Amino acid sequence: MAPQPLYQMHGVSPAYQLRYTWTGWASRGDLPNAEVLESLRPLWEQDGMRLLEHRWSGRQVQLAFSARPDVSPVLLAGRAKGRLQYAIRKATSDFPGFSRIVAVRSVGDNCRKEVEEYILGQVAKEGFVDPRFESLMEEFTICHPEVDLSRPSESVRGRYWYNLHLVLVVVQRYRIVDRQRLGSIRDGCFRIARKKGHAISVLSVMPDHLHVAMRGDYRQSPQEIALGFQNNLAYVLGQVRIWEQGFYVGTFSEYDMGAIRVRAAGS
Repeated sequence: MAPQPLYQMHGVSPAYQLRYTWTGWASRGDLPNAEVLESLRPLWEQDGMRLLEHRWSGRQVQLAFSARPDVSPVLLAGRAKGRLQYAIRKATSDFPGFSRIVAVRSVGDNCRKEVEEYILGQVAKEGFVDPRFESLMEEFTICHPEVDLSRPSESVRGRYWYNLHLVLVVVQRYRIVDRQRLGSIRDGCFRIARKKGHAISVLSVMPDHLHVAMRGDYRQSPQEIALGFQNNLAYVLGQVRIWEQGFYVGTFSEYDMGAIRVRAAGS
């Protein structure tokens, strides 16, 4: 019998900063000038999505949302397109609809390079007194440059840039200093990523927490991904509740929210 998960959605208290842009294109012609966005705000908020910025020009519309951690990119794409298309068609009878192809991009206050460099600098930032222990901890910071987070995942319905920065904290900040256990966490992270359809670019396992920069499977929400790591790593270490109940997860991309705001202001 499979072990019961120690971490479940109803008991989680996450910290998060999750933002995405959704871009859609009219299937033909230009988008009609339908003033529908304000009426859609409360509906999107029911979906766990808050409209932050928008740009509407020619055949293209771009919307920027913040989202709850239980909202996956594929769900966000479906609700953004579905509600907007229905509202425009209700307002004007000659709208042919959106193209089947959409684009979803995760964005944040920091760009990809900043996030990856921050994770790579964790050991130096900690300032360990013992140089031997500092040297040991360097074994558990891994960079896989072949995992290029600037590239999207593609499906028949669109392109998804889905980059997450995940942080898990050891219960009560207990410090793990055993090389074997630290190695089990490091190696376990990469096994979990392969099993779940993610790709890790940078990982840092510290004595009392870990950082992961990854491309997530766009069909899974940030919450599902975080719980997957919490539960599978707990199993790797003997099915013990090693992590605090909550976690931090944030989105990032090649550019930050400042670029989104500049583009929206110019529309």
